[in-house]
Amino acid sequence: QVQLVETGGGLVQAGDSLRLSCAASGRTFSRNSMGWFRQAPGKEREFVGSITWSRGTTYYADSVKGRFTISRDYVKSRVYLQMNDLKPEDTAVYYCAASTRIVPTESQYDYWGQGTQVTVSS
Repeated sequence: QVQLVETGGGLVQAGDSLRLSCAASGRTFSRNSMGWFRQAPGKEREFVGSITWSRGTTYYADSVKGRFTISRDYVKSRVYLQMNDLKPEDTAVYYCAASTRIVPTESQYDYWGQGTQVTVSS
């Protein structure tokens, strides 16, 4: 089992920055890739980005490329989502997820955190 706990959400203004953190615990071999997803009210959950645990290779959705950065602290077993130049359309619940696969599809994420709310006011 892998346990994931997200922190760092909050209310910010457009143009501000925010950093989300995901603390991972449990079976390390079960989390070869860590992903961030978000779900806005009335919308489907969407992929934000991911990082491979061993190499730190990152992937991003086009909507956040250049504004968001994913990193991981191997020693602390934490994954971060640095969000810069936030926009009202970034408002959503943000979820951290873990997968045993190196480059998983959304359905191949096995473990999910409880989510943290990010609200961006205009």
